[in-house]
Amino acid sequence: MPTAALKPPRTTRRRKIDPTTCDRDYGSDELEFMRALEQYKRSSGRTFPTCSEVLEVLKSLGYTRPTAECPA
Repeated sequence: MPTAALKPPRTTRRRKIDPTTCDRDYGSDELEFMRALEQYKRSSGRTFPTCSEVLEVLKSLGYTRPTAECPA
């Protein structure tokens, strides 16, 4: 039996590339958040921060929940 028959078919897909970040121009707010999150991950040693930890990073950047105005 030829060895080519035993190999899986080759794909043109590149591995280990995050499609959400590939070839995209980020705004200044997005870059600021990504840098702050990377800094948090380095300082805390947490590769995958929890939602609460991400919220901490957002609050450290000045995020606050908008207050809904009550209709009069």
